[in-house]
Amino acid sequence: MAGEALVDLVPAPANGYFEVAPGGSPANVAVALSRLGVPARLLARIADDMLGRRVREHLTVNGVELDHAVHAREQTSMAMVAVDSDGAPSYDFRITGTADWQWTPEELAGALDGPVVAVHSGSLALTTPPGAAVLRELLTRAAPTATISYDPNCRPLLMGDPADVLAGAHEVLAVADVVKVSSEDLEWLVPGSTPEAVLEDWLRRGPAIVAVTLGGDGALAGTATGVRARRPGVAVPVVDTVGAGDTFSAALLAGLHRRHLLGAAARPGLRVVDTETLDALLDEAVTAAAITCSRRGADPPTADDLLARRA
Repeated sequence: MAGEALVDLVPAPANGYFEVAPGGSPANVAVALSRLGVPARLLARIADDMLGRRVREHLTVNGVELDHAVHAREQTSMAMVAVDSDGAPSYDFRITGTADWQWTPEELAGALDGPVVAVHSGSLALTTPPGAAVLRELLTRAAPTATISYDPNCRPLLMGDPADVLAGAHEVLAVADVVKVSSEDLEWLVPGSTPEAVLEDWLRRGPAIVAVTLGGDGALAGTATGVRARRPGVAVPVVDTVGAGDTFSAALLAGLHRRHLLGAAARPGLRVVDTETLDALLDEAVTAAAITCSRRGADPPTADDLLARRA
């Protein structure tokens, strides 16, 4: 995983108060993968301040490898979170000049050392200068040896013109193998298009698998070789949806990992995933995301949680 590891200020149960919760989309994916039993390394610039040390502790406790994380001089990024009556979050960010976006090529020189079978990135890390260009170059460099996973995870407040973001997304699709995008992202990126139409368009741009999450309605997905699937949502009492999309991405990658479909050598097999396998992958990812929705904040399930729910 490569990208932001920031702090969310989330509403506490008592009205008027906020709690500090480590977050950031790629960091959430790393935590979720580790909880699902998949070794996870996070490439992040983590500040050496009070909040940054809390982020680092959270990642370490959850088993995320930080050997390649940078001890950044800049301050920790923050996101203030508001949750509406349906549990949907909105964000107000404090990120100017903060640690997450200041990548240099030298800081990522050894990022792919060791047994790396997949690299996941997305969200603000791939759109916020100056570091966005450096991370995009990392994905291109990783593509010959690793599965590339991508989630646009749009933040309209900070990403500027959606047409520019869409153009950047198309560039990443050319090297990506596995793509997850939400219907909410697509409403902003390509207004007036249906998820089904975007799915077909994005598959033609290079990925082996594209999955579109549909909130409580589940997910639809397709493969480059023509398999199409749509799976229903899982009914849960929704506390909030913070981190649900990140959990979906992690569970999808964990399912591929268990089936030995990650890594450059597995790329031919990934492109010919059959209907039964795609259905099973989506069911696992939808269930994992639903469990996160039943909890406050980005609190993804463990492998045992997922097994118990599916049983």
